[in-house]
Amino acid sequence: MLVLSRKPGESVFIGNNIEVKVVSISKDRVKLGFEAPKDISLIRGELRVAVIGANIEASKSPKDITILKNLSIKKQK
Repeated sequence: MLVLSRKPGESVFIGNNIEVKVVSISKDRVKLGFEAPKDISLIRGELRVAVIGANIEASKSPKDITILKNLSIKKQK
């Protein structure tokens, strides 16, 4: 892991096209700004962990296709 000190207004580049800029610093918060191409996905760490956990739980649930068929039939009526 690379650890850097940055002041407000300073930035770090990841590759040639991703810029992470320190927007502001307060007592216990650092605000960061991200400039990246539209095809690059940016997601907060805690949301990524939650999505991964939800996907794992969903993969453990029983797959009963008849329930899904019944739902789609009810919606069509």
